[in-house]
Amino acid sequence: MIRILALCALICPMSAMAETVIPLYPEGMIAPLAHPESRDQVEGEMMIFNVSVPTLEIIRPKDKEANGTAVIVAPGGGFVGLGYAQSLAVAHRLADLGVTAFVLKYRTIESPDDDMHMPEAHIAEMTVLMQRAQTGQPAEIPIFAGEPAAAEDGRRAITLLRDHATDWGIDPARIGVLGFSSGAFLAVDLAIGDAATRPAFVALLYGGLRSPVPADASPAFIAAAADDAFLPDDSLRIYSAWRKAGLPAELHIYETGGHGFGLTPQGRTSDHWFDDLTGWMQARGLLDAGRGGHQTLP
Repeated sequence: MIRILALCALICPMSAMAETVIPLYPEGMIAPLAHPESRDQVEGEMMIFNVSVPTLEIIRPKDKEANGTAVIVAPGGGFVGLGYAQSLAVAHRLADLGVTAFVLKYRTIESPDDDMHMPEAHIAEMTVLMQRAQTGQPAEIPIFAGEPAAAEDGRRAITLLRDHATDWGIDPARIGVLGFSSGAFLAVDLAIGDAATRPAFVALLYGGLRSPVPADASPAFIAAAADDAFLPDDSLRIYSAWRKAGLPAELHIYETGGHGFGLTPQGRTSDHWFDDLTGWMQARGLLDAGRGGHQTLP
């Protein structure tokens, strides 16, 4: 932790709109994968593979607009790759709302350095997902191979933000997590996990349920498309579990959008998900100035 603090002091300038990348762990603490980290275009999306050095990239609003709320954005990619560009774009949109955003580059499982980037573990997981989408069985998705390490990185990120809340001008009680697909599974793990690293709220985009859901899990914004080929009913399952536990939750199931929609307009109803998220955050007071907001950062 001392090394992290020292490193932060060197590379974390608090100037407006600065984009800073911070390692989650001291150098050498995480064993590297056999294949080096790489980037590749997959279906038009820039993906990052073989991540063994998890980081947070900070996207700050203008100083006068910062409202004290922070959101960790967790990319999707099946715990094999990370759709980082999409999450970075969302982080910038959040910053436009006065939110201090942090893109989480969490660890992935090792994948071949070829055009497919498909490890055997992921092929087996996708086979289960497709069979489940057709039959409804099993009811709950087995834990993915890369999920435990990714969730650990998420908990580490929450702790780091709370430890440095004053430095970054954020309220430690207003730290949320927004996750896409596998990133949404990560966010659910945090929302129902250890209270010490539980986010104040979560936004779950086309993710899936983990249980049991405790009565003090994080309030949730949930969104997916009805034509999702991989997780057709899972957002509804999350919502039902949250409501059964007596927890605040809002659900949006768009008629069209498929699996993986983001900010790029598709001419589908899912194009409006960010506006719906904005309305939900506004109604919960997360876009109002709070502790740490509307101040000149050091």
